[in-house]
Amino acid sequence: MNIAIIGGGVSGLTAAYYLHKNHEVTLFEANGRPGGHTDTHSLRLDGQDVAVDSGFIVFNEHNYPRFCDMLRELGVQWRDSDMSFSAVNEATGMEYGAAGLNRLLAQKRNLMRPDFYRMLKDLMRFYTEAPRRALEVDADLTLGEFLRQDGYSRAFIDNHIVPMACALWSASARIIEAFPFRFFISFMDNHRMLQLRGRPQWKVVQGGSQQYVKRIQAVLGRRVRLSCPVAVVSRCGDSVMVHSERYGAENYDVVVFACHSDQALALLKDSDRTECEVLGAIPYQDNLAVVHSDTRVMPSKRAAWASWNAFIPQQAAQHCSVSYWMNSLQGLTCETPVIVTLNPTFPIAPEKVYARRTYAHPVYTHETLAAQARREEINGRRNTYYCGAYWGWGFHEDGVRSALDVVSLIQRRRYGVAA
Repeated sequence: MNIAIIGGGVSGLTAAYYLHKNHEVTLFEANGRPGGHTDTHSLRLDGQDVAVDSGFIVFNEHNYPRFCDMLRELGVQWRDSDMSFSAVNEATGMEYGAAGLNRLLAQKRNLMRPDFYRMLKDLMRFYTEAPRRALEVDADLTLGEFLRQDGYSRAFIDNHIVPMACALWSASARIIEAFPFRFFISFMDNHRMLQLRGRPQWKVVQGGSQQYVKRIQAVLGRRVRLSCPVAVVSRCGDSVMVHSERYGAENYDVVVFACHSDQALALLKDSDRTECEVLGAIPYQDNLAVVHSDTRVMPSKRAAWASWNAFIPQQAAQHCSVSYWMNSLQGLTCETPVIVTLNPTFPIAPEKVYARRTYAHPVYTHETLAAQARREEINGRRNTYYCGAYWGWGFHEDGVRSALDVVSLIQRRRYGVAA
C-alpha cells in the first residue's frame, strides 16, 4: 500500500520504520528536522563537544520495553542516569533535595520547620496508602480533591507531590490538581515511583536521544520530507488525498496521523462527528524550554541540586518551573553547568542561553481518558489511522506503542485479517 504518515516525532518515525519494509511510505514533517520532542543540541563547551537533550531525555527498560527493543534493533546504546529531585518554594522559602539526608537537610532551617516534618510524614503516608485508596475512591475524583479529602497538608501538596507531577507532565499546579486521581496513581504505580526502594534504573541515550532519529532517518532516506507541512487531508472512497504546499495534492491508500490530536483534527477537511468528539477531547498546552547555564534557577544551596529541580511560584495558576541539570542527567563531563528549564518564572540571562524551544504536551482530564477509551472507534476507519503519545500517559513509550498498534492494524488489512 501507499501510505502517508503525517508527523515526524517518535510515533511517526516508529510507524514509518516498521511499515516501510512492506509498503511505500512517505513521511511528512513540518519542521526542518525530524524527531519532534526528541531534540538534541550540539554545544561546544570547555573545549569539548556536548550533546544536550531538551525534550525527551530519560527512559527505563521496565516501562519502555518497545522503545528499548527498537533501540536495540537500531544498534543505539544507552547509559545509566540519575533521577534525583529537589524543590524550592518561593512563598515559604523551603528548599530541599529528595536524594539522601545531606540533600534533604541542605537547608538547615528545615530542621526547625514543623511543616517540613509534616511534609515527610504525609509523603510516607501517600506512598503507602495511595494505591489502595485509588481502588476505593470515586472514579471521578481529581488529585486535588483526593489530597484535600484525605487531609494531606499544604506542605506536602505544595512542596512535593504537585511540583513532582508538574515536572513529569510539564504542567501548572492548577492543571495537575485537576488530573484524574486514578490516572495519576496508575502512572506512578506502574513506573514504581510510589516505592521508596526498588525503583527502576533510568537511562539516557548515549550521545543524545537524536541518535535513534538519525538511524531511522538514514534507513528511510528520501521517504522523509522535511519542512513539508500538510495543509489539508480529505478522504474519498478507497483513497486519501493529502495536500501540501510543496507537492500539491497526492493520492494515498492510507493516511497515518502521527501528529498531535488537535493538529490531526485541524487537518481533516471532512472529519465526522466521532472524530471530532474523540480528537477534540484531547487538548494540548505549549511549554517553553530554555537550554542555558544560568544557575539562578537552581536551589541556592549547591548541596540541594538534583537532576530535576522544581521551583514552586507563589501564584498557583503559574506553571511550576522545572530545571533539569543535564550534567547529572546525561553524565556530561564539561565543567559548565548545562540546564534545561521548562517555563522559567523569570528571564534567563541572554548571554547564557544556548537554545529556546516550544513543546506542546497533552492535558489530561476525565474527558481525555474517556476519549482514549474510544480510540478503536476512529482508528482504521475511512483509511485513516491515529498514533501518538496522547493515547497513553504522554511519554515516549506511549508514542511507540500506539505506532506499533497502527502498524499491526495496517498489516492485518494487508493480509485481509479482521482487526
